[in-house]
Amino acid sequence: MNPNNKKKQPNKWLALINIPIQMGIIIFLFSFFGKWLDERFPNTSNIYIKISVLLGVGLALYNVIRQVNQLNKND
Repeated sequence: MNPNNKKKQPNKWLALINIPIQMGIIIFLFSFFGKWLDERFPNTSNIYIKISVLLGVGLALYNVIRQVNQLNKND
């Protein structure tokens, strides 16, 4: 193996460190959107924020799984 090839590969730890930040941003944006919908279209059970947070968590988990699979594929 050529030592120059190792230098060009991105550091896996940097990608793993960014995952929680990305998850937090995605979930925050979805919850903010859900809160905005609840304020705009009032209801008694605040269903918009509940649904949007669940969608945000699902999207964040999908993003994590996709990134980890891609990291493993590059091994």
